[in-house]
Amino acid sequence: MNNFLAYIHSIETFGTVDGPGIRFVIFMQGCPLKCKYCHNRDTWETNQGNLTNLTDLILEIKRYIPYMKSSGGGVTVSGGEPLLQTKFLINLFVELKKMNIHTALDTAGSIQINSDIEELLKYTDLVLLDIKHIIDSKAIKLTGLSNKNNLEFARYLDKKHIPVWIRQVIIPGYTDDKNDLLKLKNFISSLSNVEKVELLPYHDLGKFKWEQLGFQYPLNGVRSAENYDIDNAKKILGI
Repeated sequence: MNNFLAYIHSIETFGTVDGPGIRFVIFMQGCPLKCKYCHNRDTWETNQGNLTNLTDLILEIKRYIPYMKSSGGGVTVSGGEPLLQTKFLINLFVELKKMNIHTALDTAGSIQINSDIEELLKYTDLVLLDIKHIIDSKAIKLTGLSNKNNLEFARYLDKKHIPVWIRQVIIPGYTDDKNDLLKLKNFISSLSNVEKVELLPYHDLGKFKWEQLGFQYPLNGVRSAENYDIDNAKKILGI
């Protein structure tokens, strides 16, 4: 196994919310998005975090194989934006598939599809796709980037029949507009590979990270999403 390197922010060994079963979750360092509600503000910068080699990471993952296998779990790579370090992930996923470990990719799909991403997806069992906002102008205001690559990524996954869980954070006053959610519903309905739609309630628990880094939190004063916000969005989306 070649000793490939990547910048990793952190690892969660018993994740239960980032794919099926018990997951070994790897949070990669670096992100091109600048989401105003980001709860991992410290993952944005590239070439920071813990420089980790593939051999050591595989050895760590192997310790948790019994838990993953018994629960129908596997390994999830999240971020930041994992697609910034795609070559490393290709080699990681190739090794995981040799061990018959389920692979999941948690991404916003904001990077234009290239040959490396296409190669990575050959070894990806599930994509957790974050749709930041279905309306392009609102996506730009919320994240700093257009949603065009994001939606094109979703269409590509559909074309390749790669299973997808669609995720969206429900932020009161930002992503809960009825008409916007109906457009999201129509887009999701156009895809044949969506296994689940997850609505994540907004909270400001990551605010302290912004302040620790010396930044003002952009959504000061925005209330957390309550159960009724999620229930209302689910009703609109028909889920």
